[in-house]
Amino acid sequence: MSLIEKLTPEQEALIPVYREKWRAIALSTERIDHKKAAKAVRVAYAAISKKEPEIIFCDSSYAGLQILIQKQLELDINKDLLNFIFPRLTNKNNEVLYQLNTELLNKLAILRVNFITQDYVSIEELKIKTQFKKNLHSPWLKSQWLASSCCWVEFYVSVLNCSYNQIRWQVLQSLAKYCGWILFYENVCIICDRPLHLRFDNENRLHAEGEPAIEFTDGYSLYSYHDVTLPEKYGKIHPQQWQAEWLLSEENAELRRVLIQGTGYARICQELQAIELDTWQEYTLLKIDADVDEEPIYLLKMTCPSTGFIHALRVPPNMNSAREAISWINWGVDPETFGVQT
Repeated sequence: MSLIEKLTPEQEALIPVYREKWRAIALSTERIDHKKAAKAVRVAYAAISKKEPEIIFCDSSYAGLQILIQKQLELDINKDLLNFIFPRLTNKNNEVLYQLNTELLNKLAILRVNFITQDYVSIEELKIKTQFKKNLHSPWLKSQWLASSCCWVEFYVSVLNCSYNQIRWQVLQSLAKYCGWILFYENVCIICDRPLHLRFDNENRLHAEGEPAIEFTDGYSLYSYHDVTLPEKYGKIHPQQWQAEWLLSEENAELRRVLIQGTGYARICQELQAIELDTWQEYTLLKIDADVDEEPIYLLKMTCPSTGFIHALRVPPNMNSAREAISWINWGVDPETFGVQT
């Protein structure tokens, strides 16, 4: 087979077809079929010459980690499995130019979701509750990641006619299709069912307002605001009801940024009694003296003359006048000049 230098229009048109297929599998919230999941795991263990494991199903990633700790499992075999599946899975590297290969893999990416964060939250919560000291760095083999790999493998096999290893491909897609998250250990395999709900914003980032972004059947949940993990005390409350005063006690800078974004500067100005520094026409330069961020918060408040609606934008803390702040927002153009230009 000769090198592939460029995809045909027909091949290009098939990219979203495969992407959507595997994205739907990756984000499925259907309950897993225990028989199919167990069979997929047994085939995987057999493929790497491992003894058939005890298979334990659990309802959430948190519950799975609890089992992991209770059983004091030590030797995971994730690397053994991945080293079996991927080397020589297809001959794509021999037949597709590097540039096309990289570009195509990017086009076939099905997720930008960072599920690692959710993994981390589960581990940290368990460490606090159980005083567990062992380092557990993302022990789950995640079905979403496996499905992402399936997307490009199937495209290379079905569309580009690359040769492939049938057994390795079968193991990979069976695990992606029939299992949720998986903990592969010697003699024991823990399979976590899929979440009951997954919620995203319009940029496919984990996000929900006033409810969990990830919710499992046993009640374990993750709250997220545009991919930033929130503690339950903020996440379970809709941003419209967030209180500006929370900023005064929140120590985490990333959470303060999210609280500022979600609460909105207009409410923060009002509730934290911003100090008026200068005005120019319908614009007011404000400063919040309270210790709510790493540097003082300076805001340019704008009042719509027709509707009375107040809007506020944050400006650098070195602004000395409302007019200077307006210029900064308008890329250095003085407000009177800007008015003539528009």
